[in-house]
Amino acid sequence: MKLYDYSGAPNPRRVKIFAAEKGIDLELVHCDLTKREHKAPDFLRKNPSGKIPVLELDDGRCIPESVAICRYLEVIEPEPNLFGRDAFEQGHIEARNRQMEFEFWREISISWINGPIVAAMGLIEPIPEAKAQSDERTHQYFDRLDKEFADQEFVAGERFTIADITLLTGVDFAASLVGLKPAEGLDNLARWYKQVSSRPSCQSTNSAPGARS
Repeated sequence: MKLYDYSGAPNPRRVKIFAAEKGIDLELVHCDLTKREHKAPDFLRKNPSGKIPVLELDDGRCIPESVAICRYLEVIEPEPNLFGRDAFEQGHIEARNRQMEFEFWREISISWINGPIVAAMGLIEPIPEAKAQSDERTHQYFDRLDKEFADQEFVAGERFTIADITLLTGVDFAASLVGLKPAEGLDNLARWYKQVSSRPSCQSTNSAPGARS
């Protein structure tokens, strides 16, 4: 199986961590976003949305979207389980993962789009006010996470799941490319980060500085 990837991009990294946890080897295919290879006709036939990651199966069929790819990998390699073993756990992990995406990643994305790196690309006109607001909301979310981790070891309970992968990749992306790190003194969040980021799957896929020094 081939995974269309770009080093440092958080969504492909989610899949790489997930696959590493499963012991699944993926052939990484570099898709140069700076050269807009993800918008080329050949790539758009694999994913009409023109985004990475894309998983290409041995028969040529393609699956886009990181969580969709992870669900496919979970079916072909059920253990270790990362999406939930029973009805409640599946629902709970799904809910927590969506919260990480829609509440945390959303704010990071707004700050990224309106930040200096994207501005230098000349693709859009940044809105400083939008970045200031999303920066503030990101720090508020860090505070919320710190409170949550006072009572639980991982994002969705007492074991490592897809929700932890989503949060970790978001934290690392925010720290390395958006300039948003958790404030000092958020000890529960720091404990979780140290524990999760030390996993071999997370270390082997990390091409950027961590969220905490």
